[in-house]
Amino acid sequence: MKKTQNVLIKGTKDGLTLHLDDQCSYEKLKKELNEKLTENQRVNEEHPLITVSVKIGNRFLTDAQQEEIKTIIRQKKNLVVGSIDSNVMAKSDAEQMMRENEIVSVARIIRSGQVLEVPGDLLLIGDVNPGGKVVAGGNVFIMGALRGIAHAGANGNSNAVISASLMMPTQLRINDAISRSPDFTGDEEKREMECAYIDHTDQIIIDRLQALMHLRPNLTRLEGGF
Repeated sequence: MKKTQNVLIKGTKDGLTLHLDDQCSYEKLKKELNEKLTENQRVNEEHPLITVSVKIGNRFLTDAQQEEIKTIIRQKKNLVVGSIDSNVMAKSDAEQMMRENEIVSVARIIRSGQVLEVPGDLLLIGDVNPGGKVVAGGNVFIMGALRGIAHAGANGNSNAVISASLMMPTQLRINDAISRSPDFTGDEEKREMECAYIDHTDQIIIDRLQALMHLRPNLTRLEGGF
């Protein structure tokens, strides 16, 4: 009977890829990994470092187990771990991802001195008055007047956007980019149904809402586009 290989080593233009079986025991996997790397080890002090990408499929490794795998690889000359990729994640990471992708709907007016903050996208049905502030890890959608401060992409998402039925903010912020208060003329009708986003120069741009269809085609989760 042919012996099942739990560790497959493939060379790529970027280095090595290790495919580790996700069905065998962890201890058996560690032993075979060490043996395979030892067999394939080429001792050459002048050889440049080889980046190793580890694919573990549907196996979940704890932080301690990941460190063990990295240590086995690092003990071999010229090998450095670039990444360990799994198809599964910890429950806490999954819950955090769900929170960050959740759309929170709030119907209220954000008055001066008040701050509304959500981990994911914010859909505010109401106004943000001067002195009020809304913060979202994702996008900010305001079905009302934005006259205060809006901060989208607070978790580091530069692709986040801010939209409002009436866009007259005192400040806009997306990720770390901050815009100065626009010089409004007082003609509010010209500020209706607009959006703000970061362009290729890392500047916050205010444009008509329809522009999001082309600028952020993956923004909507609904079939058929924005």
